[in-house]
Amino acid sequence: MTRRRLSIIAALLLVPAVILGYLVATGESGLSSGRPLSPFAPRDVPTSRLDPDRAGALGWSSEGLDRTLDYLTRLSVDSFIVVTEGEIVASLGDLTVPYSIHSARKAILSAVVGQHVGDGPNEIPLDATLAELGIDDGPGPLTPLQRQATVLHLLKSVSGINHPAAAEGGLTAEKERRLGKGENQPGTIWAYNNWDYNALTTIFERRTGLSVAEAFRDGIAEPLGMQDFTLDSASYSEAPDLSRHRAAMFWLSARDLARFGQLFVDRGVMDGRSVMPASWVDRITADYTETGIEGLRAGHGYLWWIPSRDTGLPEGSFFAWGLGQQTVFVIPAWKTVIVHQSDTSEFLKRWLSIQREGMDGNAALEKIVVDCYAKAGLNSAFCQEHRFTGRREFNRLIDLIVGARG
Repeated sequence: MTRRRLSIIAALLLVPAVILGYLVATGESGLSSGRPLSPFAPRDVPTSRLDPDRAGALGWSSEGLDRTLDYLTRLSVDSFIVVTEGEIVASLGDLTVPYSIHSARKAILSAVVGQHVGDGPNEIPLDATLAELGIDDGPGPLTPLQRQATVLHLLKSVSGINHPAAAEGGLTAEKERRLGKGENQPGTIWAYNNWDYNALTTIFERRTGLSVAEAFRDGIAEPLGMQDFTLDSASYSEAPDLSRHRAAMFWLSARDLARFGQLFVDRGVMDGRSVMPASWVDRITADYTETGIEGLRAGHGYLWWIPSRDTGLPEGSFFAWGLGQQTVFVIPAWKTVIVHQSDTSEFLKRWLSIQREGMDGNAALEKIVVDCYAKAGLNSAFCQEHRFTGRREFNRLIDLIVGARG
């Protein structure tokens, strides 16, 4: 199976993974909430950090960084990097290897849209409605009310459109819970909605005449000096029996993602050159919607997530997120970017294999996680290298990072 095929499958797993992450976090998945957060032995994976004096000068505790890196070696993390004021403070793994970033791709879509906003030719007017832009869908057309949703509604995930979408999979249950099955007034209800993001992709490519990948290469990757991105790093997930609109998927390395995050820390400027309007960066935290979800996903703005203050992350922070905890944290108050990546390929192979034996997808996902915490699983190569990183584990990582901020 090709890596592109795996990335498409992974996109379909988003909500089952989120559900299981919640179950693990609350101790309801069969795991005892009293067990250690990581009973796994450390893996033999390269790590590095700055010397104590320099780390301290940048606001980091060496002891805290050591605890964080030790914990990371006990997870199935493949690459991790902390960059503060342009310096690599700590890292793990090979930062040059591209991995599927899954739903973190939506931050890329937001970025290229932000570079092309306007009312002129080849630009994207935020207040234009779907009807004005000639956007519909099939099979199953949009209603006249749904076609009154604007580009801005799509960016803020408040279109209210409950239409099947590509790369959606288990997302449908949560979307229907929030939106119901009928019409909604555009702009009134937030829902994490792949239809919005895929339709935004269609609008972007029609208006600009560029693919999302071409726009990212020309407008971001090349100006930022990304080293590992090519047009072959992008692909599409399609489901024509559900929707006309495609999902643009990406594979990126940790070092390239760190450059992407740095662009937002620097409010769109690279080497004195404006790559993205500062006003677009500011919108993410100035114009977000509360999601009703506690913790890291308390808000959602322009396809980025906004953490609540109780996470310990400073006000003004935001992050991109995808299946398997693929994340890019932008923390302007710390002048810091943090990237976390895991290769989900082996995990997905096992998940599919269990389903072929007749088990439901959610149950198969939970079985993989729970089996890894059983005595036999703790020392298995799969569980040490490829298990799914649950939300409880990831929240602990964030706690350690916050604690390392001296």
